[in-house]
Amino acid sequence: MAKLFERTRLGKLELANRLVRSATWMGLATGDGQVTADLIEVMEMLARGGAGLIVTGHAYVSPEGQASPRQLGAYADHLVEGLARMAGAVHGRGGKIVLQLAHAGVFARTNLTGMPALAVSRTGKFEPGKCRVIEAEDIERLVSDFVAAAKRAVEAGFDGIQLHAAHGYLLGQFISPLFNRRTDRYGGSAAGRTLLCRRILAAVRATVGPAFPVLIKMNSSDLSPGGLSPDQAVEAAAYLAKEGVCAIEISGGLPRGGGLSPTWTGIDSPDKEAYFSSEASLFRKNLDVPLILVGGIRSFEVAANIVEQGLTDLVAMSRPFICEPDLAARWQAGDRRPARCRSDNLCFRPGLAGKGVRCVTFRKAVRTGS
Repeated sequence: MAKLFERTRLGKLELANRLVRSATWMGLATGDGQVTADLIEVMEMLARGGAGLIVTGHAYVSPEGQASPRQLGAYADHLVEGLARMAGAVHGRGGKIVLQLAHAGVFARTNLTGMPALAVSRTGKFEPGKCRVIEAEDIERLVSDFVAAAKRAVEAGFDGIQLHAAHGYLLGQFISPLFNRRTDRYGGSAAGRTLLCRRILAAVRATVGPAFPVLIKMNSSDLSPGGLSPDQAVEAAAYLAKEGVCAIEISGGLPRGGGLSPTWTGIDSPDKEAYFSSEASLFRKNLDVPLILVGGIRSFEVAANIVEQGLTDLVAMSRPFICEPDLAARWQAGDRRPARCRSDNLCFRPGLAGKGVRCVTFRKAVRTGS
C-alpha cells in the first residue's frame, strides 16, 4: 500500500490516510454565518469520498473580521448548533474534521460588516475612513475572540482547529513585514511579528487542554516585493512550533483582484504541481513538526512521491476536491488518473454569485459527453 494511504496521527488525532481537504470558502453559509443543509451536504460528500482530514472553510471569529459573503462563522454561541450538525454529519460518515478559524484584518468586507477593517499598521491596503490601526485593547479582544471560537469548536465536536495565518489574513498580516510596520512589541523581529499568534496559541492551549489538536496554516512566502520570504517564514514557524502546534500547513500568496496572487492556472503536467516544494524542503530541514503541503497537487504520483521522499507528512488539495469530492476514494480504489480539475478557477464564480462554490467545467463536460 502506498504510504499516502497509511493511517497516521496528528497529536491524538488518528487519520485514515494522508490526504487533506484544504480549507475552501464555499459561499454556502447564511448571511450571518450559520451552517446550512447545503454546506453539510458538501462536508458529507467529502467524508464519503475518503479524505483523511477535512478542514472547513475559514470561519470568522469576530464580526468585523468577515472576508466573504455567506462565509461560515464561529463568532457567537448561537452558531454552535449548526457547527455541531456539520461535525456530526462528517463523523457519521467516518470522517475527521477541523474548524479553521480566521479574521480577515485589513481585507475584511466592510460592506458586509458595517465596521472599519482592522489594520496591523498603515501600510498596503490601509484606507483612511475604512480602516483603523489595531490598538492594545483590540489585541486583547482578538485573543479572546480566537479562544472563544476554539471553545465553540470543542463544544460542537470538531476534531481540532486550524488557525489561518496564510494568504494575507490577520494573523498572517502580523507575521508579514509587508503589512507589519509596528514599533511596539508586536512588530520588528520574527519574535514580535509572531507574538499575537503565539499568545493566541498559548491561550487556546490553556483553554482546550494540551491534547486537543491545534494546527496552523501559514505562508511559506508572500510572493510579493517586501513580503515574507521563505527564510523569514521558517524563522516565524520555529516560534509557532514551540507553542505546540501539531501540524503546519504550508501555502503562499496574498489577496489581489478578488483572489490570490499569483493565481496558478493550467496545472496540466506533473512539473507544474506542488509549487511550494522548495519552501517545504526548507521547512523540513529546519523544523521538527508535521507538515501539510498544499499547492497545485493534481496527480497521484506527485502526491505519493512527496510523502515517500519525506518532503511532507500529509498532502492537501482544494480545487481538486471541489471538482471531485471522492478523489481520495478513487485513487485508493486503484484509479490513479490525475484529478479532473483543470485549474481554471471557474468554480468560484457561482460562489460569488450567491450559488455556492462548485465545479462548472467538469460537470458541464459530463453532461455534454465531452
